[in-house]
Amino acid sequence: MAIRLDHGTDELTEVHDINVTPFIDVMLVLLIIFMVAAPLATVDVPVDLPSSTAPPQQRPPNPVFLTIKPDGTIAVGDDTIALTALPAALVSATRADKGQRIFVRGDKATTYGQVMQVMNVLRDAGYLKVAMVGMESR
Repeated sequence: MAIRLDHGTDELTEVHDINVTPFIDVMLVLLIIFMVAAPLATVDVPVDLPSSTAPPQQRPPNPVFLTIKPDGTIAVGDDTIALTALPAALVSATRADKGQRIFVRGDKATTYGQVMQVMNVLRDAGYLKVAMVGMESR
């Protein structure tokens, strides 16, 4: 036996409230995805860059970073490679686009000779657009 407590009509009334709980759940999931993905999008090769007084330039969407570490080893992106393997690594990183700018990040402790060796390999491989990366000094 059922008891009816409401003695009103059987009409259903329209509810004009918006249920925001699913919206909040979706936004929290997207926030977590971006919080996890953002650190993975940066280059993680530690290097102590020298400072420069030049005005900062706009960064391209997918830059190719070539890092010269203090011990003389080089890295393209996050991958450490030998100097002899640099042309092949650049071809794969730039998708054989020799007109793409290569951003060279050299540590303060890197010698001028090591930087020139890398620049010679870049020139011999056909990469003539090279940008030197440094820290801003104020």
